[in-house]
Amino acid sequence: MKVVVDAFGGDNAPLEIVEGAVLAVQKNKDLEVILTGKKEEIEKILNGKEERIEIVDADEVITNNDKPTEAIRHKTNSSLVKAYDILKEREDVVGLVSAGSTGAVLAGAIMKIGRIKGISRPALAPILPTKQESDVIIIDSGANVDCKPVNLLHFALMGSAYYSIIYNKENPRVALLNNGVEEEKGNELVKETYPLLKNAPINFIGNKEGGDFMSGKVDVMVSDGFAANALLKGTEGAVSAVLSILKKSIKSHTLSKIGALFMKQTFNELKARIDIQKKHAGSPLLGCKKLVVKNHGSCKRLNICASIEQTMLLHKNKLVEKIEKSLANLEKAEVNE
Repeated sequence: MKVVVDAFGGDNAPLEIVEGAVLAVQKNKDLEVILTGKKEEIEKILNGKEERIEIVDADEVITNNDKPTEAIRHKTNSSLVKAYDILKEREDVVGLVSAGSTGAVLAGAIMKIGRIKGISRPALAPILPTKQESDVIIIDSGANVDCKPVNLLHFALMGSAYYSIIYNKENPRVALLNNGVEEEKGNELVKETYPLLKNAPINFIGNKEGGDFMSGKVDVMVSDGFAANALLKGTEGAVSAVLSILKKSIKSHTLSKIGALFMKQTFNELKARIDIQKKHAGSPLLGCKKLVVKNHGSCKRLNICASIEQTMLLHKNKLVEKIEKSLANLEKAEVNE
């Protein structure tokens, strides 16, 4: 199985990206990785650790300051565009991993790979922890700011298929993000989307508020990219603030410092639980003809390794085919109405 990795995408490129690829190859004997980027720099980092790692030279880099569509069109020798060319042209390459510019990754996916037939728009689906043992995904998390009801319907189908593979759970619970749980509440987009999800071949559990997001009662939260991204960033900010306040409070009292020593294992478990990037790798861009996984720009080697393994898992469990089957089931349901 071959996965192509954009070695010069992200804040910590190329060192952390290359080392992440090395880890993935060491852990998975049936894996080959193709690294795209400046060959000499990649070779220095590898330092002879090139077993089952191929390098494709690319001397340009797409940055966050570049306009995504123009960069994909004109920076043809960039590490990201080279990676997309390989993904498109080589049947033996099953997916792409990049921590580069989100806009460029999205533009490249649409322009170079294309959407699954019937999918209106691709969508990002990051994973977050809940207060239960389960996790939740939110789709779309920012790729599509302005949406129509049909977009949210497709997000629900793709999110359900993705969650069922990652957690081996049939019929995950799908909810619609709203400002109330009642069916008649919400803006026009939510009101028009509700009956579509209600009649779709998914386990739709109705409207849920932002406070229900991490309750453990929802597996897939569906929303437009604007509201979902606001919820996601607000949640991240709130968690960071609480941890900062807790740390400051502990340091301000002698007894608290002593107590913290006895709770060290508890704090470590908490940190591991909320460090969702490291645990769950990147966010797949669902709806493309081939697998594309977008990492956070600040990710490091463990995250890259996990993202490569995530790509392998999604390919082995035929995510693209599963989404296509969900669309076929939706068409059947609409015909039978």
